[in-house]
Amino acid sequence: MKSYILKINIGHCLIFSVLLLFSCKQETNSNSPILSPAQEAANAADPLPSWNEGNARNIIMDFVEAATTEGGPGFIPEEDRIATFDNDGTLWAEKPVYFQLLFAIDRVKTMAPDHPEWKTEEPYRAILENDMESLKDQGMKGIATLVMTTHAGMSPEEFQKIVQEWMSVAQHPETGKPFDQMVYQPMLELLNYLRANKFRTFIVSGGGLEFLRSWAEVTYSVPPYQVVGSSIKTEFVQENGRYMIKRLPEIEFIDDKEGKPVAINRFIGKVPTIAVGNSDGDLPMLLYSATKQPSLQLYVHHTDSIREWAYDRKSHVGQLDKGLDTAAVRQWTLIDMANDWNRVFPE
Repeated sequence: MKSYILKINIGHCLIFSVLLLFSCKQETNSNSPILSPAQEAANAADPLPSWNEGNARNIIMDFVEAATTEGGPGFIPEEDRIATFDNDGTLWAEKPVYFQLLFAIDRVKTMAPDHPEWKTEEPYRAILENDMESLKDQGMKGIATLVMTTHAGMSPEEFQKIVQEWMSVAQHPETGKPFDQMVYQPMLELLNYLRANKFRTFIVSGGGLEFLRSWAEVTYSVPPYQVVGSSIKTEFVQENGRYMIKRLPEIEFIDDKEGKPVAINRFIGKVPTIAVGNSDGDLPMLLYSATKQPSLQLYVHHTDSIREWAYDRKSHVGQLDKGLDTAAVRQWTLIDMANDWNRVFPE
C-alpha cells in the first residue's frame, strides 16, 4: 500500500471532504474501564505516566483538581463535566491520509471480483491500477462515488462488521502497525483520567459514524451512543422478510468546523468544559467550549518528526494554522508532542 498512498496529493479540502462522507456521531462514556487493584493504585499515584512534567500536564491536572474541589472557584458540577475529543490527529494518527480513506480503497479491491466492469470504469479503474493521479483528476465526484459504493447499501450492523474485519487485518502503510495501535497512549490515559474524575468523554469527529462505532468502545472505552460525527442518510425498510436500517448513498450531516458545535448542541445538549482537537477543523469546537467558564481548551501540536510526523500550518491533512494563532491570542494550551509526551503509541 505504501507505494501508492504516499503519492496521493489531493488537496486538503478534497481529502477532508472525502472523510466527511463517511462521518458519524459519538457521545460520552461516564464509566471508567474496570481496573485491577494494582492498576488503580498506579493510576492514583500517576494517572498520566506517558506525560512529561511540564506546562501541559500541570495545566490539565490543575484544572481537573479545581473542577472536582467542591466549593472552590473552579468547581464544575458532575452533570456539566463534558469533555469532547476530535479523533483523527487527536486520539489516533492521521498520516499519510485519513485512515478511513484507506479503508474505502481496500474495500474497492475486495469488492472488485464481483464487479468485472470496474476494470474499465472510473473511479474504480484508478484504484485497481493504483493510479492515484487519475483519481485526483476526477475530483470530488470520483471520490464521492468511491465512498458511496463502499459505505452504503447495507445495514449499520453489516457495515460495522466489515470495518471490524478490516481493522483486524489492515496495517498502516508506513509503520506496519494495526490501525488500532496507531492511537496515542497519552490520550488514552487522559480519557481514563477524566472519566475517573466523573467527566463524560465524547468523541466529536468528522469521521464516519458506523466506522467509529465499530471499534471506539474497545479502543477508547467510548460506547457507540457517545460518538458524534458526520453521517450519511438512512431509512427504515423491510428487505427479505426482515426490518432494518439501511444506509443510503446520500450525505446527511458533516461534522466538521462550524458543524461540530451544531452537533454538540444537537446530540450532547451541553457546552463542553473541556475540548481537545488538533486542527483548524476543530477550532469552532474549542471556541464554543470557551464560552463556558471554567473551561479548558487543548490543541495537540504535531511536533515530533521522529516518533510520529511533524506538521501544522501547511499540512494537507490536519492543518493547524488559524488554530495556532487563536491559541496564542486566547492562551489555550498546546500539547507539544515532542516535549510533552515520553511515549506516543502503546507498546
